[in-house]
Amino acid sequence: MKYLCSLVLLTFAVVVGPVADAADSDVVKPTVGSLPVGRVLYLGNSITLHRPAPKIGWTGNWGMAASAAEKDYVHLLTADIAKASGSQPEIKVRNLASFEREYDTFEIETGLEEELKFKADLVVVAIGENVTAPASDAAKAAFAAAFGQLLATLQQAGDPVIFVRSSFWPSPVKDGIMRQVSSDAGATFVDISALGNDESYQASAEQDFQHAGVAAHPGDKGMQAIADAIFAAMKVKAGLAGK
Repeated sequence: MKYLCSLVLLTFAVVVGPVADAADSDVVKPTVGSLPVGRVLYLGNSITLHRPAPKIGWTGNWGMAASAAEKDYVHLLTADIAKASGSQPEIKVRNLASFEREYDTFEIETGLEEELKFKADLVVVAIGENVTAPASDAAKAAFAAAFGQLLATLQQAGDPVIFVRSSFWPSPVKDGIMRQVSSDAGATFVDISALGNDESYQASAEQDFQHAGVAAHPGDKGMQAIADAIFAAMKVKAGLAGK
C-alpha cells in the first residue's frame, strides 16, 4: 500500500522535555530496567509526526491520524517510559520521510545533524511506508546499505539502544530487509505486520476522514497497539519481560 506516498510530508522535528547538555555525563540517567531512557529519539514519517495539512483534512500536529497528540504512539510510548522509569524523558521527534524517498542520496550526517547531537539513549526508528518496494537485487542491496548506514551513524552518536518498527502496512520485501539489517546491527526489530491487515486499527474505523491516505493511517487503537508492541520489546531488552 502506498497511502503515505500521496501525502505531502515535510521534514520537521519537535523537542519535548527538560533542556540539558547532551554532553553532560554527570547527570544520573533514568532507566527502564537496564535501559537508559533519559533521552529518546523518534525517527519516523507521518505516522510519527505530521504538520497540519487542511487540504487533505488533517489539522493535527502529531502522529497521523490519532484523535489527539496524547493518543499517538510517540506520546503513548513516552508515557509508558516515564511511568516505568519514574522520570519524564527528554524526547526529540523527526519526520524522516525525506530519507525514505531519497535514501540513495540522503546525507545522513548533515541531514540528521541535530538529531545526532541530541545523543539519544534510546532510538525508535519507524520508517518504511514511503520506501518504494525494491524489485531488483540491486535495489534491495541499495536500500539495505542505506538503512544499515542510518543505523550505524545513529550508533556512533552515543551508542544508543535502537528499536526498529516494521511497516504499519506490511511489506515482506522492505520489512525483511529492515529485519535483517537490524539484526546485523544489533538493533531490536519490532514486528507489527499483523496490525496493518486489520482495518480496526486504521483511523477509518474511528473517524470520518475523506482522504483515503489519512484514513488508512493508524487510529487511536492502532497507535496504542504500536506503542504497546514497542514497549513490550523494550521490556524484553531491559530484562523486564513478564513484569
